[in-house]
Amino acid sequence: MTPVVLDGGDRRCVLLLIELRKLTTTLPADTVIHLIATDPAAPIDLPAWCHLTGHGYLGPVQGQDRPTFAVRVTAGAVTTDSARPWHPPAR
Repeated sequence: MTPVVLDGGDRRCVLLLIELRKLTTTLPADTVIHLIATDPAAPIDLPAWCHLTGHGYLGPVQGQDRPTFAVRVTAGAVTTDSARPWHPPAR
């Protein structure tokens, strides 16, 4: 299966996580997402977010022109707040 690409461009990681969270809710389990992210915080924030939610962090994708990181969508992942994807949903 071809990975889904999310091109984060030069957006800060906070905005990338909002987009990534939204995208993961629309894809079936086991889909791999390649997130292009130039924010220097991405190599720290992405694994942390995946650990929080239960999605699989697959690490950097080699051979790409820009920094790219792979995430596998996991069934039953923890839902987070849509505007603050590093927090549980507001109640």
